[in-house]
Amino acid sequence: MDPRSRRPRRSQRPLARLLGERGAAAVEFALVAPVLLMLLFGIVEFSKAFSAQSMLSAAAREGARAMVLTNNATTARTAAVNAASSLGVPSSAVTLTFSRGSSCAGATPTDTVTVRITYRQAFVSGMLGRTGVDLSGQARMRCGG
Repeated sequence: MDPRSRRPRRSQRPLARLLGERGAAAVEFALVAPVLLMLLFGIVEFSKAFSAQSMLSAAAREGARAMVLTNNATTARTAAVNAASSLGVPSSAVTLTFSRGSSCAGATPTDTVTVRITYRQAFVSGMLGRTGVDLSGQARMRCGG
């Protein structure tokens, strides 16, 4: 019998090394995947909250603008709710505060109206153990322009 026939071929040696590490990639993936998924969900949750916060600020600004121009609280509240319509903000979440009095009627140049909108942003993933985060947008403008 030829001694060369007992030796494994060179092409079989790397395969034999790989067989000893069977399942290592699956174990590594199982260790890394949860961290990557949490990072991904964190990015999604943060971007949704950032977008909602930006929309709430713009809606509050629109409500303050409507109050200054029309001097009608109902119109201002409706303008703010319509500006944040994709969030589904109810009109009860819109608060109008005046620096003096209860409207912009007869206001001095230093009087202001503040519109504040509060909203609870629900989490998509639910991985953080919380149901959502409270966000608010606020805008202040001078009465009478």
